[in-house]
Amino acid sequence: MNNWFKRNGIHLAIIGIFIAICFVYFSPALQGKALFQSDVIQAQGMQKEIMDYKAKDGKGPLWTNSMFGGMPSYQIWVQYPNNITTYVISFFKAVFPNPIDTVLLYLLGAYFLFCVLRMNPWLAAAGAIAFAFSSYNFQIIDAGHSNKAIAIAFFAPILAGIIMTFRRQYLAGAAITALFLAIEIRTNHIQMTYYLFLVLLILIGIELYHAIKAKTTKEFIKSFAYLAAAAVLSIAVNAGALWTSYEYAKESTRGPSNLTTDKSEPNNGLDRDYAYAWSQGVGESLTFLVPNAYGGASGVSDLGVDSEVAKTLGSKGIPAEQIMPAMQQLYGVGLSTYWGDKQFTSGPWYFGAIICFLFVLGLFIIKHRIKWWILSATLLCLLLSFGRHMPFLSDIFFNYFPLYNKFRAVESILVIAALLVPVLAILAVKEVAFHTEDPNKLKKHLLYSLYITGGLLLILIAVPSLLLDFRATGHNQFVEQLTQLTNGDRPFADSIANSLIQDRISMARMDALRSLVFVLIGAGLIWTLINKKLSPQIVFILLAAVILGDMWNIDRRYLNNEKFVEKNVLAQQFQPRDVDQMIMRDTSNYRVFDLSGRQGPFSDSGPSYFHKSLGGYHAAKLKRYQELLDKQFNGSINEDVLDMLNTKYVITSDQTGSKQTVQNRDSAAGNAWFVPSVTYVKNADQEMAAISSFDPKKVMIVSEEFKPMIDLRRIGFDANGFIRLTSYHPDLMTYEYSSGKDALAVFSEMYYKHGWNAYVDGQKVPYFRANYLLRAAQLPGGNHKLEFKFEPASYYTGEIISLIASILLVLALGYAMYLEAKKPDEGAKVVKG
Repeated sequence: MNNWFKRNGIHLAIIGIFIAICFVYFSPALQGKALFQSDVIQAQGMQKEIMDYKAKDGKGPLWTNSMFGGMPSYQIWVQYPNNITTYVISFFKAVFPNPIDTVLLYLLGAYFLFCVLRMNPWLAAAGAIAFAFSSYNFQIIDAGHSNKAIAIAFFAPILAGIIMTFRRQYLAGAAITALFLAIEIRTNHIQMTYYLFLVLLILIGIELYHAIKAKTTKEFIKSFAYLAAAAVLSIAVNAGALWTSYEYAKESTRGPSNLTTDKSEPNNGLDRDYAYAWSQGVGESLTFLVPNAYGGASGVSDLGVDSEVAKTLGSKGIPAEQIMPAMQQLYGVGLSTYWGDKQFTSGPWYFGAIICFLFVLGLFIIKHRIKWWILSATLLCLLLSFGRHMPFLSDIFFNYFPLYNKFRAVESILVIAALLVPVLAILAVKEVAFHTEDPNKLKKHLLYSLYITGGLLLILIAVPSLLLDFRATGHNQFVEQLTQLTNGDRPFADSIANSLIQDRISMARMDALRSLVFVLIGAGLIWTLINKKLSPQIVFILLAAVILGDMWNIDRRYLNNEKFVEKNVLAQQFQPRDVDQMIMRDTSNYRVFDLSGRQGPFSDSGPSYFHKSLGGYHAAKLKRYQELLDKQFNGSINEDVLDMLNTKYVITSDQTGSKQTVQNRDSAAGNAWFVPSVTYVKNADQEMAAISSFDPKKVMIVSEEFKPMIDLRRIGFDANGFIRLTSYHPDLMTYEYSSGKDALAVFSEMYYKHGWNAYVDGQKVPYFRANYLLRAAQLPGGNHKLEFKFEPASYYTGEIISLIASILLVLALGYAMYLEAKKPDEGAKVVKG
């Protein structure tokens, strides 16, 4: 044991430093404060019903009726108790407060990768810091994109396992790959995992090419077989999550359209313009090196009282204390330091000035094939991130690559570049430190790299307008709106706009100067390595410290102590208003349509915290529900549709949004009802048209595909019959009914064929879809008990598969560790290929 601590002491020390860095950066977490994350707040509203039943039953339901009329909870919150990776993530969350756990995962995963690449531990620490503190990684934490952040954190260890396997540590590499890939999949951010898969295909292709060239195809095939087994095992570990997500994706807004008459509706996947909405501007890539080249984050937070805009406003007699509020007001018409093409942004993609400089150096001096993988993969990610700005490439992927059109915000693929750029940068430092090349040649490459990065920065400092325009696409429209706000004073509007441009230029120039300083420091450290003025160990430690200082300073612009609040403040985010309290006095089962929120009913989970809401907040609604909203709620709201959805209360507000009122809708159809007649339609278009004007209590609209499930000869309408909900649980709806004859019943519940089953007195009976998206059934006459149970095989069978695979994964890891322990001198060795 003592020998083990001695051999691994430096690694333990570095891990301790990582923990200390995280606690210092997020020191408010030690004071009992919590990070205010908008998406986390939204998630609390989305999950409220689920968590209430979890507290009651010890198990969260698989369905929730708290938003969008009802939907599976797969993409909201679901337990997968048989999945071993669930407990790995839970452990970190239990030991370390949020967001320390996430940043620590960033650091540890990247450190492991750099160690596998046979880096000196301190150099590996420098690389881990460079990746972990990349600005986007902190911006998504600030926004509350927790699953995305954790998915990104496991990129590096997955890559490490794959490299180990290709370097012929077959079992250990495959076992590590299986573990971290299983955790990656468990985070349930398929978009991030998909992007990783794209660049891994390039890596495998390059490895295959070199295997053929070196006549080592047997070893390649063996490595590939181990990795394939690891991938299958990691998928099996997540069988429940993947199977349910696969089912739901086909029925969600990511799936094919049901309508044919609306040509704007995509046949499959997302709308192209929606998917490309957040595309990285080609010129914005300059922010990798100069964070404020495009004005930083959207808004006016970087415009102080000494800014040019503030001086211009002050020149018109606006009091000093009113200048900042005035700028905030002008943000509504386009006053923002950010001037790129995105609708808005939380901040730039900053990889680090030193890292960018070292990346360029790596392109000159790295000879190993990993350079060509990093370069090709980074270029692909960069080009795809341009989205609508480079449609000839993006459209190929959008139209022809499986699943690619399911994802929005294409700029997110730059998360891969944010990992690969530091890898090549740190490999360059290693090459210089332990070089066999002529020092004079290294110096020449050092100068070339300095000329490229330093020269670009000097241009930005001296004549920034030579490279950048500093005017947003809607600049002229912004000036026109300013003119209107200033009562037609066009010269004043022009002066505000020109002052804003000067502020943007100043921000870019100052950050370019800042980056130049760090580039010169980095160049100086590399020069000392080449000339052996300092030991590599000292240089590595200094490099890690300087990279941390560089990245830390930029990250604090977007995620700082001011973002933390007292925990009781978070607890007060959902406070029932008078209208909510009045509605909640009604203990029956109904839906609420809240039109009072400023964000709109379909972008706010607040009402879902208190009610079964027609609105909500989620990126993947049921497709049929979204189509219903587009056709029946766009412009005027269809009251007939509100009735069939059992919408008993509608909340509205006055123009100021300060006073809410409640409309009690007596016409709501209820939880279930019998109808005397049925109208058949040929397709979804006719079905949608039919519900545009109908009486849901008198007729059901049914697609002809369900006609065989209705026997009109046996059906009659009993005016004295009834059907009522007697027990409510999201996964189990219990009704009792009485009818003299077989009857057609409609239920104000979302139709979802993958898991809902109907039982009359314990006997399974068929049901079908009516009124475009509701459940309906032909029920046998008499007095009976009816149950709708949500029991998806995809979840329950998937959990059995997950349990078996989790056991196999643990056994594989244990056996790999046993074999590695038998050969301690070989265990950490990675054969250089």
